Amino acid sequence: MRRRSFLASVAALALATPLRAETFEVTLSDAEWRAKLSDAAYRVLRKEETERAGSSPLDDEHRKGTFLCAGCDLPLFASETKFDSGTGWPSFYQPLAGAIGTKDDSSLFATRTEVHCRRCGGHLGHVFDDGPKPTGLRYCMNGVALKFVAA
Repeated sequence: MRRRSFLASVAALALATPLRAETFEVTLSDAEWRAKLSDAAYRVLRKEETERAGSSPLDDEHRKGTFLCAGCDLPLFASETKFDSGTGWPSFYQPLAGAIGTKDDSSLFATRTEVHCRRCGGHLGHVFDDGPKPTGLRYCMNGVALKFVAA
């Protein structure tokens, strides 16, 4: 339980905001999200599914630039914070200021910290406390939930 408390504290310091549906700036109907997103992006962003490990080309993206939410184009992660976690998903050690929201996820065998886009509430992935310095965090993101814009 101690590791969970540490992770929650550090995630809060990483400028995450609590997930609250009433605070989302971008709200669309389910039909509008289905029309806007690819089937895979819809399943991940709106239904909180997980893409298959190793399936995203963004895991191998190494250019300078910014990773945006595929749902609303909010900048989420700078390329300088991306690292190879060996998990098969794009991983970052820190989000951009004010970019994400978090909530507890008890859908599997243990409670994890789920990461959402602060602006549209789209499910991005999870954050773990096994990342590199300087934060020690690993934001393990679904590539289909992201867009990359080169600098």
